[in-house]
Amino acid sequence: MEFIADFHIHSKYSRATSRDMDIKHLAHWAKLKGITLMGTGDFTHHLWLEELKHTLEDCGNGLFKYADVFFMLTAEISSIYSKGGKGYRIHNLIFAPSFAAVDKINNALFRRGANLSSDGRPIIGLPADELARLVFDIDENCMVVPGHIWTPWFSLFGSMSGFDKIEDCFGDQTDKIFALETGLSSDPAMNWRLSALDRFTLISNSDSHSPQKIGREANVFNCALDYPTIRQVLKSKDKEKFLYTIEFFPEEGKYHFDGHRLCGIRWSPQETRENNGKCPKCGKAVTVGVVNRVEALADRPEGFKPQNAIPFKNLIPLDEIIASAKGLGKGSLAVEREYLLYLSKFGTEFGVLLKAPREELFKQLPPKIAEGVLLAREGKVNIKPGYDGEYGIVSVYAEESSAVKNEEQLNLF
Repeated sequence: MEFIADFHIHSKYSRATSRDMDIKHLAHWAKLKGITLMGTGDFTHHLWLEELKHTLEDCGNGLFKYADVFFMLTAEISSIYSKGGKGYRIHNLIFAPSFAAVDKINNALFRRGANLSSDGRPIIGLPADELARLVFDIDENCMVVPGHIWTPWFSLFGSMSGFDKIEDCFGDQTDKIFALETGLSSDPAMNWRLSALDRFTLISNSDSHSPQKIGREANVFNCALDYPTIRQVLKSKDKEKFLYTIEFFPEEGKYHFDGHRLCGIRWSPQETRENNGKCPKCGKAVTVGVVNRVEALADRPEGFKPQNAIPFKNLIPLDEIIASAKGLGKGSLAVEREYLLYLSKFGTEFGVLLKAPREELFKQLPPKIAEGVLLAREGKVNIKPGYDGEYGIVSVYAEESSAVKNEEQLNLF
């Protein structure tokens, strides 16, 4: 069966998350979006774990269920440690096939001194390779996936706190790592520039802190809906069963370009080089973003595509298209009303963004909204890249649409 999965989210027990990040609201929004499989996130937190155990129905195949939405047990762990005289901050996603495995992982982390109750995404002093060894020793069917691998401050390749090679991070556990999360500020095409990443399956997830943002990045499979099958598909990089990933336009990510947010400096890698990496306003070093870091490590030109690459599709969330068309904030009630109205016509958000034919879009939506969906599918967008923790701005409506000149048409729906 074909289905969409978003493995990386956070619960209401993580910092800076919505109080609605619970199973009930996640299942509700998963149905609105068209997501079949969600990661639980935060299984290391005792209160969230108890809620998961009491709320989810065990399907007997490594997945769990609530209100016809499936869940996989996942967590994100922040490793902050020193190695060879340098400090590292690495985020890793852990996938587990059972609550028994989760309990053993949590107990092992607790014995290592981890304060698991402090945050849904706990901070531990365990190096990434030791964390991987601990997890795989407990259950070899677990998966360890380096999270948002290019984020400057907390990731495998982060410019401020990461490594240049996967082997330097995971040592003798490297061969057991078979998937990487690209993160919001990069897409697969950027990662294809590194030949060292060819053997890895690239996955994309929302890393959402609120229910409305689940699925902003996701994965589309065509396989049996059970943990062993999904794990094998990811391990084998099976293009027949892992169809494509759904991506932000990476420029919208918070760390795409270089810059210094406090001084309003947003630079391309070339501009950073021209200024020797120093902010002209305060003299401090700018935060080196994902594009610059990819260029530093790449051994291939832009546009290179490996033969075994999993395809991807860049999309703009429907609420952003509506908000841009109407000149409103995407969190406004007017945008929410129209968003829900359009879902009532098409069933799900991904039904609108991915599946609906052109004729049906123009039949069921205001012309400017329909055109916006099509322009996003074609990548015809206007972009102001994100930098130093500031989200970028991606829009299809920087100028008045050529197909729709009368704004009053929007108010007919």
